[in-house]
Amino acid sequence: MTSAALTYKMSFVTGGLFLNESIEVARMHAHGETWEETIRRALEQGVSSLPKAASRRRTLREIVNRISTLDDEELTYLVEDADRQDQQALLWLATCRAYRFVREFATEVIHERFLSFKLDLPLESFDVLFEAKAEWDEGLNGISATTRAKLRQVLFRMMREANVITSENRILAAYVSPQLKAMLARNCPGDLGLFPGLNLNGGAL
Repeated sequence: MTSAALTYKMSFVTGGLFLNESIEVARMHAHGETWEETIRRALEQGVSSLPKAASRRRTLREIVNRISTLDDEELTYLVEDADRQDQQALLWLATCRAYRFVREFATEVIHERFLSFKLDLPLESFDVLFEAKAEWDEGLNGISATTRAKLRQVLFRMMREANVITSENRILAAYVSPQLKAMLARNCPGDLGLFPGLNLNGGAL
């Protein structure tokens, strides 16, 4: 594993899941085009659901940082065939792939609590994991309390928008379509663990 793979990127400090915006950017992405070219065209042509503000470039880079982790089959399914639930699932998957901390939160906290029938997800669960990782990671240890609180707020917002948790912070059993489940099981079965209760032999546990 490279040092880059070991790095905690924590740039999800603004926004949420960016569902509509991500689908629009993914639809703009031409086959064989670099993501930098997609960002340039998105800035020139505009993305209807993004604010016309100076933060557009930063938001587009954040969106691309996530959806660029999806392979061609997943991207095509996202924009052409997926229903709303599968779109939410794919963008949660993309976020987990883009951010090591989010992935570890999904597997080490959400998954474990679900298996233990502890379906409440207190805000403090973020802090517990963050502090445990920050003990040996200088980058995390250097994040201010204010930024950490913002990261926690954004992560919980993303999880609600992805239907991972309810508005009352209760963990939901995941549901994805048989088509998406088969795609994940075939190409990246380890990612099924990012969805509470999803397994190889059925739908939700």
